[in-house]
Amino acid sequence: MSSGCGGILLGMDYATNPADGSRIAYRSTGQGTPIVLLHGTALSQAIWRGFGYLSALGRTHRVITLDLRGHGRSDKPHASTSYGIDLFVGDVIAVLDALDVPAAHVVGYSLGARVALAVAASHPDRVISLSSVAGAPGTGLGVFDRVFFDGAIAALELGGMAGFLQAWERASGHPVDSATRMAFDANDAAALAAYMREAERLPRVTDAELAALPMPVLLLAGTRDRERLTAMEHLRAQLPQAEWHVLDGATHADTPRHPQTLPLLEAFVDRVDEGRAFA
Repeated sequence: MSSGCGGILLGMDYATNPADGSRIAYRSTGQGTPIVLLHGTALSQAIWRGFGYLSALGRTHRVITLDLRGHGRSDKPHASTSYGIDLFVGDVIAVLDALDVPAAHVVGYSLGARVALAVAASHPDRVISLSSVAGAPGTGLGVFDRVFFDGAIAALELGGMAGFLQAWERASGHPVDSATRMAFDANDAAALAAYMREAERLPRVTDAELAALPMPVLLLAGTRDRERLTAMEHLRAQLPQAEWHVLDGATHADTPRHPQTLPLLEAFVDRVDEGRAFA
């Protein structure tokens, strides 16, 4: 493990999930109560720097980012069975264990929020607080057709990333923006398709598991993200104590970079930390 002054980690480090030996790339920077940030589908931990989360949260916290399996610099198995929710959860726990972090605030966006909910349900002692940014307790059949276009997974499998992007442009009627194209081009098409196939079959975090969550919870969703707004209403019904906010004008893709999201997250985490300090 590479390290810099004062215990601040520099560069990329790797943790190994003992369940299947997959290596998970992560970074840890800053000092203070740890916060884990989990990205969405086809993205990587790089989004948190680009959206300003590292600089903002790193002033007062230790910020841990990681590439979920099948993404970024983490291992990218091509078998759909390598993308079970228990394996995603194990990846996060492996990173915490590698860093000797007993518990952390856990923040997830989209896929990352689904993983964060599962971590909180299965390892509540490792989660100080849970923040779901455009998240849901499950995915369900056809979600990627709804997010991208009909036949999205098949397009990835048959035409690779180039074929997928071309089909997406045809379906939408306009070019994919350069930043999104760059993010998708960085992925392994076969691994991404395998993850998507399995994601549609993954079991949901049950209502009983949600209702039993003991930690403070923050829920965020955008007004133009109808599917995740509905999911947030469901989460609120199981978690009446949760703090929640609807972000005006935000689509699913906009939610993590909406101007209210980061300030709301910072304020929530600070309140939780203050409450723990006086507990």
